[in-house]
Amino acid sequence: MAKIQNEVGITTLRLKKLNNTRDLGGLPTKDGRVVKYGKLIRSGKLFKLPEKTIARLHQIGVTKIVDLRIDTEIGEYPDTMIPGAEYIRIPLLCTATAGITHDRSMRRLMAKESRRIKEEFGSADNYMIAMYESILFQKDPQQKLAEFLHMLIEEEGCVLWHCSAGKDRAGVCAMLVEGILGVDEHIMELDYCLSDVFQRRKRSWQKIGMTIAPVSGQFKALIIAMMKAKRIYIHAILEKIKERYQSIPNYCKEALGITEEEMKALRDKYLEEVLPL
Repeated sequence: MAKIQNEVGITTLRLKKLNNTRDLGGLPTKDGRVVKYGKLIRSGKLFKLPEKTIARLHQIGVTKIVDLRIDTEIGEYPDTMIPGAEYIRIPLLCTATAGITHDRSMRRLMAKESRRIKEEFGSADNYMIAMYESILFQKDPQQKLAEFLHMLIEEEGCVLWHCSAGKDRAGVCAMLVEGILGVDEHIMELDYCLSDVFQRRKRSWQKIGMTIAPVSGQFKALIIAMMKAKRIYIHAILEKIKERYQSIPNYCKEALGITEEEMKALRDKYLEEVLPL
């Protein structure tokens, strides 16, 4: 299986049409263990995948695919079926998506949202941070995050979870998993920011399209911000978690109802000792 491994040990799977799909395997933890390979994979949408990519995901051994998107997104870009994988939906509603599951156009939604950015948030960056806060600190998304973590505890195979670009909702889920497993915050932030690296070419073309598009400056600012995986986004939300709960494990216990025993089960399942050279 072709893969790229960067300087912090994050393994990117080289799969056609899936340029932001990566295995958390190999990430080091504070207790000296590492995340197991072939168990935890984060990704963007699985839309119209070529046969070679479908075959590779089957060979990797993906047994469960978790779609974090809402009805609107799924309707526009439905997943490709992977043989042998069970599909489940855990839709994460947030500031940018709540209440519009029956809207036929995400573009129309974003145009509507852009009109209130300056008034309510001051900037697109503040909007993005507020969106992450809504995922982590509002009741309905918290229930979905708890469902996601409980699913990981029960699953025995390889889990692939994804949203649309593989950056925001998939990134929040990855952050919580890494935090429970004991991955250092510096590496968690780097993992988040790598979405920019892996989607650089795609984002360049999208930005060119946005530059010439006949839409408002506020709309362009929102879309460009949503394309980016800025370190200030993930750092800000980690600081918010520490302000309220001291740590990600405490957040998971107090806000999501994940017990110490369940978090230990996650560590035992997805971590392994480093083999001596």
